[in-house]
Parts: sequence; structure tokens; C-alpha cells
Amino acid sequence: MIDHEGPTPLYVQVAEAIQARIEAGDLLPNRPIPSENQLVQEYGVARGTARKAIQLLRERGMVVTVVGRGTYVAGTSSGQA
Repeated sequence: MIDHEGPTPLYVQVAEAIQARIEAGDLLPNRPIPSENQLVQEYGVARGTARKAIQLLRERGMVVTVVGRGTYVAGTSSGQA
């Protein structure tokens, strides 16, 4: 799934993999995404790479981070609390 030798930065690949899971409905709105530690284990990347992937997803509006709680899939525009 993640091409460690390819030209695309790892954090972008991880972000796109998570985004695909969100769009496929595997990760539901207002529910947590895997933690940084889980992403490190699942994708075989460094913690900084996982952190950067989450930041990219935040910038794309796919997730929101709640301090002290974690990072969640952004709610739909019609159903966001």
C-alpha cells in the first residue's frame, strides 16, 4: 500500500490511504481515526511522518483534532455538530 521507494512523500501516501478509508466509509464521521502510534505500526513509517499525514488531512478538512481527545473524521456539512 505504501511505496517506501517511490517519488511521492510517505506522509502524502499515508494521508491518501486514510482519506480513501474515510471516503469508503471505513472511518465514519465524528469517530476517531487511528492514533499516530497505530499509523506508525500499520504503515511502517516514523512518528513524524504519521503526524505530518494527520496535519495534511486537517488542512484538507478531512479530520479535526480535539486537544486531549484525539483526531476525528470531520462531520458532514449537513450533520456536523
